Amino acid sequence: MTENVFRRLALSLPEAVERAHMDHPDFRVGGKIFATLHSPAKGWGMVKLTPEEQHYFSKAEPAVFVPVKGAWGRRGATSVNLKSAGKESLRKAIHAAWRNTAPKRLTAQFSNATGR
Repeated sequence: MTENVFRRLALSLPEAVERAHMDHPDFRVGGKIFATLHSPAKGWGMVKLTPEEQHYFSKAEPAVFVPVKGAWGRRGATSVNLKSAGKESLRKAIHAAWRNTAPKRLTAQFSNATGR
């Protein structure tokens, strides 16, 4: 997987925008970060999952999804090894992170439009 695919997946979601935080690209909805690139390093991304989602993704694909160290990780922040990630699992993780962060009006509209 490439950073450009990660970026396209994140920006394909309603009202998602790219900004920068701490010298790396991030993706926001409603002003809140739901995903980042270059975290912890180039070739990696991060998605803000729930702890339960993090457990599911990490157990299913431990070479791809790794809990971030410390308190952020215990709250669901999950590193993504882009080199090992498949497009479908990455899409699911980015969509979950967006849903966890987006305002309720957007998540309802997105669910109605996509049937998810």
